[in-house]
Amino acid sequence: MVSNTAESAAKRPLRVAIVGAGPAGVYAADILTKSNEVKDGDFEVSIDLFEAYPAPYGLIRYGVAPDHPRIKGIVNALHKVLDRGDIRFLGNVTYGRDLTLHDFRAFYDAVIFSTGAIKDADMDIPGIGLEGSFGAADFVSWYDGHPDVPREWPLDAKEIAVIGNGNVALDVARMLVKHADELLVTEIPDNVYQGLKNSPVTDVHVFGRRGPAQVKFTPLELRELSHARDVDIVLYPEDFEFDEASDDAIRSNNQTKTMVNTMTNWLVEEHAEAEQPSSRRLHLHFLHSPVEIYDDGGSGKVAGIKFERMQLDGTGNVKGTGEFIDYPVQAVYRAIGYHGSALDELEYDAKRGVLPNEGGRVLDADGNPVPGIYTTGWIKRGPVGLIGHTKGDALETIGFLLEDRLTLPPAKNPDPQAIIDLLEERGIEYTTWEGWNKLNAHEAALGASWSEAAEADGGVVRERIKVVPREEMIQISRA
Repeated sequence: MVSNTAESAAKRPLRVAIVGAGPAGVYAADILTKSNEVKDGDFEVSIDLFEAYPAPYGLIRYGVAPDHPRIKGIVNALHKVLDRGDIRFLGNVTYGRDLTLHDFRAFYDAVIFSTGAIKDADMDIPGIGLEGSFGAADFVSWYDGHPDVPREWPLDAKEIAVIGNGNVALDVARMLVKHADELLVTEIPDNVYQGLKNSPVTDVHVFGRRGPAQVKFTPLELRELSHARDVDIVLYPEDFEFDEASDDAIRSNNQTKTMVNTMTNWLVEEHAEAEQPSSRRLHLHFLHSPVEIYDDGGSGKVAGIKFERMQLDGTGNVKGTGEFIDYPVQAVYRAIGYHGSALDELEYDAKRGVLPNEGGRVLDADGNPVPGIYTTGWIKRGPVGLIGHTKGDALETIGFLLEDRLTLPPAKNPDPQAIIDLLEERGIEYTTWEGWNKLNAHEAALGASWSEAAEADGGVVRERIKVVPREEMIQISRA
């Protein structure tokens, strides 16, 4: 039996809040608005998309290397969704600080959490806390101009180790080894350009625990490595001995075959055609398991890293050989994965870094679905898969929300203006979609101004320059 309150709610648009305006949140909003139930007129929906940062796009703006070739296409797609006008964007609003779960329940019938995963996964080896040992996620936040991280980054190492064999590891390695002037065509902030330009780096080593046929990065990321000017790619023959499972993977998986063929070709060529060696080198190592990061005589600063040499065991997994190798480096970046963060008033699986859920329905401590509370994206399934996989993830979550829609706990105050009144009453300087368009135009104008000044000298044309300080972003957006 449907209650009178629920009957009343059925006569108005369903109020839905989505917390997190990255791809996961935008996809969820788009799928809900385009659902058959909405298109057929079974009910109307009213969606507010909340974001902790003043600007939208989440991972696309603050978690992907600026020279990644697919960024622009994804941003354009997300922009089209939000520019339609049927999804309201409210930025610079932090869940758990500016608004609580109680607040959301008062103003919305359902809440979808799509807060992603922004912290580095832990690595428990001796020396991980030494000065010069970094999490890749922190470095990514810095070079992507995240408003809440320091403006400076210690780039004083000549030799650097990057631990990990996923796309983030290759992004970090590429950003470290690439000459800064090549990045001027991207939207990198000026402080990032200056920091990278002054880097003395000569060698960046990327280490994977398994073999070339087991890597987690994609052919696109691999090919991007070869586009860097004045950078040699160095590989090692002893890493290219394949076991039976590796051979099977190469035969049966086109992506694996493409990547292994690319790397073996590089190994054969070894840049023999170059008249002189490049000023920087990017080394790809496989079958290396990190054992210890060490300093030099108690200095507290990274001086090197020790690995155990691994060997394939016939199944595609590896086992230790008892052989240890030291590499002198002055900085170490761990890129072994991201980890989601706990959210106030919701259960949290600390081991996996996710909200416990069944298909997107958030669960309580007893394993029962919490009425009206849902999740999607990395905070739902963990930091795995490419951005495109998030669409299927959102489709599942929205499917359950639609299934539950007649039994959702109704909002006490569903008026769309009510949440705006609350934000203003609390003095929260929220930003809007119109504000983002202002900031977007401002960043494009900064790029045009740079290009105009550089044009006389035959300099680089820049489409935009990212604004970093949160206060400046808010001021421009709310002007």
